[in-house]
Amino acid sequence: MSTSAKETKAVALIFVGGITEMATATMERKRACVTGATGYLGSMLVKSLLEKGYAVNATVRDPENSKKVSHLLNLQILGDLKLFKADLMEEGSFDDAINGCDFVFHVATPMHFESEDQEGYGVSKTLAEKAAWKFSKENSIDLITILPGLITGPSLTPEVPGSVITALSLLTGNEFMVNTLKSFQLISGSISLVHVEDVCRAHIFVAENESAAGRYICCAVNTCVRELAKFLSKRYPQYNVLTDFGDFPANLKSIFSSEKLIKAGFSYNYGMEEMYDDSVEYLRAVGLLAN
Repeated sequence: MSTSAKETKAVALIFVGGITEMATATMERKRACVTGATGYLGSMLVKSLLEKGYAVNATVRDPENSKKVSHLLNLQILGDLKLFKADLMEEGSFDDAINGCDFVFHVATPMHFESEDQEGYGVSKTLAEKAAWKFSKENSIDLITILPGLITGPSLTPEVPGSVITALSLLTGNEFMVNTLKSFQLISGSISLVHVEDVCRAHIFVAENESAAGRYICCAVNTCVRELAKFLSKRYPQYNVLTDFGDFPANLKSIFSSEKLIKAGFSYNYGMEEMYDDSVEYLRAVGLLAN
């Protein structure tokens, strides 16, 4: 990001899968930049902003790759959407996209799926947030961070997001993702869930809220593997939901509270039932679940 953003108020949003940063000026103008716009959250955020009347500059690594950007081009019917070429590995490549914007939602993050060091991934998120706080302090930029839980719901992307596959792994029987779900509970003490549209709304909410400051957890539901299995088995009896987990821990050891976000005036539109109904409908539509 260009240091010209130094004169604006900046908001950094941290979420599972990446660090996001937002620079805000005034509410008089309504142009926003979304980095990492081809991704699950990025593309849904572009859609949400356009529907709210914002003009949007969206950054992508290769605007000429029709397979990667077609779902964004489809959104141009909703309003003023421009695509910009930018790469996190190239300093200054985001300047043109950010220039003249009132808000910058930086949801892009480098992903190295071939890495065998899974703990290095979690550490990188922590280090990225620390670096963002350090930079904001050194450059007198206000900073806000948002930490969502496991994001669920439909997607605009050509590929099905890993977070949705993980959240519905007890329905699909994807053993690898079931183990990932278990790991979330063991590491975090619970499985925290939130609908993608609520995450987008939370991003825009803190951007537009002049009193917003600090860190916000964005999580609508806290559950555990066993509780989730019981819920899914009852709500979707047509699927063979895995319910035998041996001696795997049955209780939540901790929860992620959205109290600060709610006290600021935010409310969630999606509970457990709505999150999973939308996600199930989405996986049925893409052929990963039988009707």
